[in-house]
Amino acid sequence: MSQSFPKPQTGIAENSIEYENTAIIAPEGFREYDARWEVFGDINLNGFFYLGMGLGTQLTRHHGENPTVVIGHDYRSYSLAIKQAIIGGLMATGCRVTDIGLALSPTVYFAQTTLNTHGLAMVTASHNDNGWSGVKMGLEPRLTHGPEQMLELKDIVLNAAFTTGSGSYQQRYDMAGLYKEQLQSRLKLQKPLKVVIATGNGTAGAFAPEVFKEIGCDVIPLHTKLDYTYPHFNPNPENNAFMESLADKVCSEKADLGLAFDGDGDRVGVADASGKMIYNDKLALILARFLATKYKNARFVVDVKSTGLFMIDEVLKQNGATATYWKTGHSHIKRKVAQDNALAGFEKSGHFFFNHPQSDTLPAGGLYDDGLAGGIMLLQVMSETGKSVGELLAELLPTFQAATYHPTCPDSEKYGVVDQVTELYKQAQQNGTTIGGQAISELITVNGIRLMLDDGTWGLVRASSNIPSLVVTGESPSSPEALEAVLADIGQKLSTFNSVGSFNSN
Repeated sequence: MSQSFPKPQTGIAENSIEYENTAIIAPEGFREYDARWEVFGDINLNGFFYLGMGLGTQLTRHHGENPTVVIGHDYRSYSLAIKQAIIGGLMATGCRVTDIGLALSPTVYFAQTTLNTHGLAMVTASHNDNGWSGVKMGLEPRLTHGPEQMLELKDIVLNAAFTTGSGSYQQRYDMAGLYKEQLQSRLKLQKPLKVVIATGNGTAGAFAPEVFKEIGCDVIPLHTKLDYTYPHFNPNPENNAFMESLADKVCSEKADLGLAFDGDGDRVGVADASGKMIYNDKLALILARFLATKYKNARFVVDVKSTGLFMIDEVLKQNGATATYWKTGHSHIKRKVAQDNALAGFEKSGHFFFNHPQSDTLPAGGLYDDGLAGGIMLLQVMSETGKSVGELLAELLPTFQAATYHPTCPDSEKYGVVDQVTELYKQAQQNGTTIGGQAISELITVNGIRLMLDDGTWGLVRASSNIPSLVVTGESPSSPEALEAVLADIGQKLSTFNSVGSFNSN
């Protein structure tokens, strides 16, 4: 059964009859592996209805008539209305929709596995500022849309090539409690640890404090009351203000650990007992070492922003573990983990991906891609080794790490800029050009350009998948001067592009 629908439009002003009766969708909102827009100028509720119809049509193409789909929403002032619009679109294509209510992204992943639905949709802008919304979507268990699926969805929606049908709706608001029980069952601390839990007034405040209290933590809440105005700062573990507030609270409370969770709970940030903020790629290496001792010859996947220590760490080597550097982005990493049957995947932004979910060693149980599970595993490492995060970190080879910088660059130009910078570095390598006295030893181009120097120093330039910016970072095992040299070289090359803004670390 089919029906003709007008194609979505752009550029129609709000507070007009045309806006009320038209699906508004800016094409740029369809990104590499999820969809995000500024609401309600770049997309309106009719546009989200179309997005729901697009996902429903896509599910029908892949699974036949009346596919099942689970949906949840984060705590922003407009998320519930957006979810309801998407539900309408899904049902209009014949989907059988299960609504789990207010949720974290990991709660939706858990519900999809538990309820055995074909697809999922999570209404969230994740770490984007207020004023943004979006949807994380999936067509198969434990995997979310990659570029191929996003291109298919974009084509369906922008051409209004929808299937129609008769769907159904049910609520399963008990999924939130079942999700928390699953997490709580994975660890019981023998010795209580004092832990600051920070959620930046985001959705994780409805989940994390209770979960960590139940596993035996003395929980000190920090901005855990839900407030969709985000009165203090955006809950993003890569936001300096958010993490500095966590570090200050850890110090003032003399806590053992600080854990900060982003707006939809699939990312975590850590501060140790001294208030030092830990880069998540170093935290990932601590977890990988722990897992490598329990699972010999383990395979790990890490994103291209992560520390080079995964290639040379002695504990990983002694246990036969290997690591593959892959594209940044939760969808890319989880797909690579599944493809390689890796034990786990890690992303520097704070995503943790645990495969083999039924293992007692892994805290996620039936979960996957979960910031809370990452925090629980860190507590498990501390509990079993009797060491603090500072002591675990001290066992790693020291490196000098840059912050993650996001120079602005329009979505329409950022990939072209990265391509041109890549060509510049390829030419520099061919010409024997040195940076800070070091030759370029290797170029990794799986996601942007990661240039490696002879002494192990590296720098990275890639296009952000979610916002109109580039991503720049780097690391040196030898000196801060070597790191500064590679960042300065990247900065000099980017400065020749009028479309690229200055560096900032927020």
